[in-house]
Amino acid sequence: MTAPPPRRRTPLLVLALLVPLCLVGGLVWLARDAGNGAGDPSEPGPGRTGASPGPGARSPSPGATARKPLAGRTVVIDPGHNPANHRHPEKMAQQVDIGTGKKDCDTTGTATNKGYAEAAFTLDVSRRARTALERLGATVRLTQDGDRPWGPCIDERAALGNEAHADAVVSVHADGAGEGNRGFHVIAPKPVNEGKADTRGVAKPSERLGRALVAAFGEATGTRVSTYAGGGDGLVERDDLGGLNLSSVPKVFLECGNMRDPRDAALLTDPAWRARAARGVAQGVAAFLAGERP
Repeated sequence: MTAPPPRRRTPLLVLALLVPLCLVGGLVWLARDAGNGAGDPSEPGPGRTGASPGPGARSPSPGATARKPLAGRTVVIDPGHNPANHRHPEKMAQQVDIGTGKKDCDTTGTATNKGYAEAAFTLDVSRRARTALERLGATVRLTQDGDRPWGPCIDERAALGNEAHADAVVSVHADGAGEGNRGFHVIAPKPVNEGKADTRGVAKPSERLGRALVAAFGEATGTRVSTYAGGGDGLVERDDLGGLNLSSVPKVFLECGNMRDPRDAALLTDPAWRARAARGVAQGVAAFLAGERP
C-alpha cells in the first residue's frame, strides 16, 4: 500500500514534538550513573536526610531546572528492614496498628542461601538510587541509612514519607519465595478505608508509580517480571502491608527478585546488577513524576 505524501509541518509543531523527547532523553542520561556514591551497607551511612535548602537559598535558573528535571520534588526511599534487626527480637515483635489489623514492628528480612542479607541489599540499592535521583535534582530522604540500632517500625516508615510530603516513595525489598520462583514485582496499595488506614486518595497515583517502575526496572536490569506473584504484568495490589496502608502519599514496594532462587540470587549479589537496579528505580520515579503535576 502506497503511503500518502507527507504533510509539511510547521516549525512550532516540530518543536512541540521534540521537547518531550529531549526531556525523556535527559532523564535517561542523567540517571545512568547510579553506581557511584553507594557505600558498604554494613557500615553506618552518612545520615543525609535530604533537607531543603535553608533561608536565603536562591531559586534555580531556568537552565538549571532543565538540567535537573526533578528539582523541587521530594522522593523518599525506604530500604526494607535493617541489618541490625536480628539483634532486637523484642522490638521486632512489638505490634503496630496498620488499619486493617496489627502486625509486627518489622522483621529481619530474608537472605540468600549463602547468607547475603536482604537488609544489606536494600541499603546498597537505596543509596545508589539516592545518588541517581539527586543528580536529577530531587531532594531524597532515606527512612534509615544503616544509622539506627533497629527499625524503624513499619508505621514509622509510612509516617516518614507522609511528614516529608513526598511526591513518591519506593520501599526497596527482595523476596524470599521458594526456589524456582523468579523475577521482580511491584506492590501497590489497594483502596482501603479502615481504622488508621485510608489509601483511597493515593491508590491510583501509587498504581501509576508502580507501572512506571515495572517498565523502567525491567528495562534497566534486563530481568523479567515475577513468575509467581501477580497476573504476569509485574504489579500486585495488597491491603495487608502497614507501610502502604498508612501512607498518605504515592508509595509502592519493589521486590527486586527472589533471594532464595540461585539464579536470582546471582543477580542480587552482583554489584553491577545492583547499580542497574538503582538506575531502574530512579528512571521509574522520574517517569512517574514527569506525568504528575507538581
